[in-house]
Amino acid sequence: MTLVRVVESVIFELLSFLYMVVECRIELINQLGEINLSDKSELASLAKWLADSTCLDVSQCMLNKTILHVAAKYLVKDISGCLERFVILGTKASVWCIQHFSMSLTSTEGSQEEHSTVFFELVLALLGFSAATFSVLIKSPALGQKVFMLTVEEFVLKQLNLAKVAISEIKIIHSVASEVLKVAQEVLNAAVRLCRTYHQTLSELCDMKTESDGGSMDIEKADKVNYVTTITTCTIECLYELGILAATGGGTLVAILNVSWKGLVTLLQLITRDVAAKVNVTNILSSLISLATESLRCAAKSWSSTPKEDIALTEAKRTFLPVKFYLINAVRILSQYPREAFTIYKELSSCGLMIATFGISLSRGTHLKASSETLTELLEPTSCLLLHTLFNSVEVEEESKLQILDWLFTDDERSSPINPEELNTNPSTSMDEIFSVTCEAMPKTRLLVIGRVVLFLNLIRSSPDLGDDARLAISRKLGWLFKCLIEEDVYSFILDLQIPMLYGSGPALQLVWQPMFISVLHALKIFMVVAFSCSAWEEVETILLENFLNPHFLLREVVMELWSFILRHAEIEMVNDIIGKLCLILKSMVLVSSEHVLMPGSAQRKMARSISNLLSYAPPSVIDQAYNSFHTDDRSPLASIVNVILLIEGFPLNMLSDKLKKLATQRIITGYYSFMESNGKKLQVDNISRSCSMTVLGGPVYALSSALRCLKISNSDINTKTLKFTLSLIHGYRSATESLKDIYCKLLNQTLSIISNMKHLYATVEMEEVIFELQTLFSVTSFASDARLYQCKPDLALFMAGLGDMKVAEGSPMITALCEMYHMLLRERHWALVHMAISAFGYFASRTTCNELWRFVPHDAALSFDIDTGSELNEDRFMVDLKAFLEKEAAIHIVAPCPDQLALLASEALILKELVKKSQTIIPEDSISDNMETDEEIQVNKKRKLPDEISEGMALLQSGLKIMGDGLSQWQQQNYDTMDFQKFSTDLSRLEDVIAHLASLAECRNVNQCLS
Repeated sequence: MTLVRVVESVIFELLSFLYMVVECRIELINQLGEINLSDKSELASLAKWLADSTCLDVSQCMLNKTILHVAAKYLVKDISGCLERFVILGTKASVWCIQHFSMSLTSTEGSQEEHSTVFFELVLALLGFSAATFSVLIKSPALGQKVFMLTVEEFVLKQLNLAKVAISEIKIIHSVASEVLKVAQEVLNAAVRLCRTYHQTLSELCDMKTESDGGSMDIEKADKVNYVTTITTCTIECLYELGILAATGGGTLVAILNVSWKGLVTLLQLITRDVAAKVNVTNILSSLISLATESLRCAAKSWSSTPKEDIALTEAKRTFLPVKFYLINAVRILSQYPREAFTIYKELSSCGLMIATFGISLSRGTHLKASSETLTELLEPTSCLLLHTLFNSVEVEEESKLQILDWLFTDDERSSPINPEELNTNPSTSMDEIFSVTCEAMPKTRLLVIGRVVLFLNLIRSSPDLGDDARLAISRKLGWLFKCLIEEDVYSFILDLQIPMLYGSGPALQLVWQPMFISVLHALKIFMVVAFSCSAWEEVETILLENFLNPHFLLREVVMELWSFILRHAEIEMVNDIIGKLCLILKSMVLVSSEHVLMPGSAQRKMARSISNLLSYAPPSVIDQAYNSFHTDDRSPLASIVNVILLIEGFPLNMLSDKLKKLATQRIITGYYSFMESNGKKLQVDNISRSCSMTVLGGPVYALSSALRCLKISNSDINTKTLKFTLSLIHGYRSATESLKDIYCKLLNQTLSIISNMKHLYATVEMEEVIFELQTLFSVTSFASDARLYQCKPDLALFMAGLGDMKVAEGSPMITALCEMYHMLLRERHWALVHMAISAFGYFASRTTCNELWRFVPHDAALSFDIDTGSELNEDRFMVDLKAFLEKEAAIHIVAPCPDQLALLASEALILKELVKKSQTIIPEDSISDNMETDEEIQVNKKRKLPDEISEGMALLQSGLKIMGDGLSQWQQQNYDTMDFQKFSTDLSRLEDVIAHLASLAECRNVNQCLS
């Protein structure tokens, strides 16, 4: 035991001696720092004195710390020839600190706590010394001696490694954490500046060498290039690792995050593509995109968990600013290395697509308004640059650009449609799903289809800054966009969605919420202006012409708005060329198929309507030229048909030049009177048929009826011959064959329209005869057996509205005729005819001199029934509705739907949508037997066939009714008692309504039975 105690005592005394020796060395080194040394040999011992053995206690850390302080003092003095010694000292100190870093971090004993604190102070001092050394190297970048270059190279690598270790363990370094981060930031900045200085010096040196040696590279020059390349690539790798580390390190590493990525981008912009291959630019880009999408995924998950809480503006900015930082740096690298970026175009495109879809999802919720606006302001412009930069690069081949477009905007069939109701009711529901889609599944993911449309619109909105090849490639994808616009889950969003948009630039930049439909039009108009000046215009014009008559309402509106935009702003030559092409297409359509050209909804009439609408935006000279193109040969049947259908569809005659307007008016009136003179006295249908061109029988009548809507024609131009012609048509209708009654009916319809616009005709004697003939025609003829006259009711209502300007004596047969005709109109249950009938009666009631207006209203008028059930009758309800209608007509000058109407339309639309869904699930074999009734009981009853006796009885009733109608016509011609005739005619008309109703029920039941 005595020997052991002696040994312990000796060891303790030895340690004490060593400690005293270290203390003495520290004191001596401090004294050395107070002496102004000027010889490099006197400072060479500092590196030797630095302890490089295992750190046993705090004294060694204190010794090394003292050495660094003294070295830093003399480093600032810049003693000649000492820089290499200081570089070696810094390298040796870094190696020692890194070796002993783990020991200090894992120590938990109380005695080691002081040791760790001193060690952390030593690390801080070493980082400060390294930053100062970098500054000296920057001032005098030495690219001479190979040995010194290798020394500096090792120094740079060790200092960057030390900075990386210190930053990665910053959470454990409590005492000097903020100071370490600050100094580490200085080291990183200094390393980047050193690389930049080396590149500048090397560039100048290479230029000098090239001029003197003819462009050859010697060994010395190659060594210098390799030296700078090694330092730069190592710095880039370190900055990349620190950038990833800082991105996941929270708010304390924001400064390191900023320095790392900015420095990395700066160095990538300095090096050549060969050097960049050593640092894997593609991997760096991919990491930046991953960091951006991961941040957005976390935000979406967080906001999805709190769907009812409003997201503050500060939180939105705090979330999106780091994402913008990642994207900006990605765009900078991408612009420098577009070929490398193309290898990951799917990741780049997916990022932009997810951001666009995320923005749409945010705009659906009112509590996410601040987030939506912030995303639009911060992320949308930058994310668009990901694709824009690739498309604008000359290094990316045209085939590669087409490959990107084909992948993003594919025409392949997609998966099941998204559920619009889910996004409408809870926009945050699908936000998590947006960022869970893989690149492989991205093109066929239905959830992203709205974002894909937005991304395409953003791309064409930036087309002014793209090259011609990119514009041409984009123009070939307009067909894809138009196909998307007609899909239910797309156009429903476009019509309903309000999105934030940025307008202006610089200080004038402002954010505006607007309908997505307006955004679609705005983007397409921008692209049209851009495409006109390059080869893409041919593609744009072709796709617009192909969709000129597209049956989908939204796409048709978009196409027509684009054409009208061209006509408003394009040069006259271009406008004339476009109108000429459209007119040529119309002529070709009429020439190919001239049958049923006057039928509403025919392709020819749709084309004529579109041309007429477009011409309303064109200059007068263009309208004049278009008009003349259809009248170059008035005798041509083709020109006659085209002229008529254009006038029917609203050709803007009022916008013609004054001279041509007078000529057009004269042509129309002359043709009208010529037609009446040729056919007014001859009531044979064959004469009418022979006097007309092809299938437009009575073209001049159609022309005048349509022209009265936009031309002012004096009363003297239209005389009583029109009334006589109307009587001829009524008589001719009765004697015409079944195959040609439709022609007479349509001509009668047009003449009624002409009379309603010529108020002076109501004061003529012939008008009374016209009224009696019309009353007889419409009261005797059964609409169930002759549905042609039903088509005349709209214009008949217009005609009867003008009867208020007539002076009718009380007690005259005219009163009875008017009452009967208004009874017929006001009983009509069709919603459009109800509106027209009440409008006509309101106009008549406010102007007529007749008393007891209640006589003109039948007790069973359509407006007298309850609107919900349609069965409860109340005559007072009609007067209430009439009063409300008249008050509304007098107060409202702009047609606008009321909330009740919108609610009714919405409910009907939902019912229709459900019926469509059900029809899509019906088995094809059973679809024929299904009908559109929602009540199953009614559906079953309708499939029961009526007894044969009832069907036979209905046939006898209809036959007898026709015989009675013929007898009534003979009675009128024999001029029997008019009052008895009117009473019998009224009763017969009511009987017709009852029989027609029964016949329709019987026919409906029998048809359903046959189909089932």
